[in-house]
Amino acid sequence: MKILLIGEYSNLHNSLKKGLVALGHQVTLVGTGDMFKNYPVDLSVRPTIFSDKKFALLLRKILLRISKKDIAQWEIGYKFKKLLPNLKDFDVVQLINSHSIGTFPKTEIPLINTIFKQNKKVVLLACGDDYPVIQHYLDGNERYHVLTPYLESNNASNFNYALKYVDGPYKELFDFIYKNVAKIIPTDIDYKLPWAGWDKVANMIPSPMVLPSEFHPIKINNRKVVVLLGINSMNYVKKGYKFFEEALVKLKNNYPNKVEIKIIRDLPYKEYSKLFDSCDILMDMVYAYDQGSNALEAMAHGKVVFTGAEKEFYEHHHLTKPVNINALPNVESIYKDLEQLILHPEQIEEISINAREFMEKEHDYIKIAQKFVDTWTAE
Repeated sequence: MKILLIGEYSNLHNSLKKGLVALGHQVTLVGTGDMFKNYPVDLSVRPTIFSDKKFALLLRKILLRISKKDIAQWEIGYKFKKLLPNLKDFDVVQLINSHSIGTFPKTEIPLINTIFKQNKKVVLLACGDDYPVIQHYLDGNERYHVLTPYLESNNASNFNYALKYVDGPYKELFDFIYKNVAKIIPTDIDYKLPWAGWDKVANMIPSPMVLPSEFHPIKINNRKVVVLLGINSMNYVKKGYKFFEEALVKLKNNYPNKVEIKIIRDLPYKEYSKLFDSCDILMDMVYAYDQGSNALEAMAHGKVVFTGAEKEFYEHHHLTKPVNINALPNVESIYKDLEQLILHPEQIEEISINAREFMEKEHDYIKIAQKFVDTWTAE
């Protein structure tokens, strides 16, 4: 098949592309590369004019403060429109979310409408912020979630990225896409639950992950345990990093001879991924029931990951052994789980093996690519 993937925010589409290519399909990925993360794309709509030049970047910030609109979104839309003649006659087009291009919603609607008209089938991934997800959380339907800090503080300043999806132009964009897509495919429990009951929703397909060909289980052997926390400043509140930072300070103070802690910020994806090899435990995120791509990649390397791992996740996969650590929004809970691992490093070694076995069974990129193909082609 000839397949077009639009948007990339977590390396999900890149991993899926590799699986599809391995199965013999022709795949094109278009997107911005998600700014500083700089994920690979085949056709780029990255806003270089308003991102890479100092004067233009200053102008962008001034206009954003005055108008509340990001002029870089105009550049993204302009570049995507120029690509439209090349984005036709695909058997399947998959959108990363309802704002997959990344331009202004009123500009995105006619661009996506052209995608609908000149291709055979368009599907939508449920793997991020969209109207059903944000509204579900605002309605208080889960124990905790990425909007919990907003509901606790009622301070919208850190949550406009999510709240914009529930009304106005972004809701109009969502309605248009939902009306026209053939299917919606959730990729983990955090999106399966909010989308339950909506028409067109297919069975959940876990995110694909390219597994390292070599796997070396963690062996502590009387050395310090290395803990890594990689912070994305834009998602600081959403990910619950403050709980990790406070727990790690306490851990370092109490066990300076047993633990080495590395905290880094806003590294490009290639540089960040290299650090996986140097850690035993990775701190991912708090407000989740399931794992995103960052946690999954670390688990594929056999790391012990503090992330979303609630009972709904374990029940869905019929798991009886720990494959990660459920990170609750509570400093003392996180600290006690860390302390348990530091004092009993054999548990780190055990979870390392379990994590890799789980990834091979549930997230292998070629197996997952075939599940996507089966879902796309099923009536």
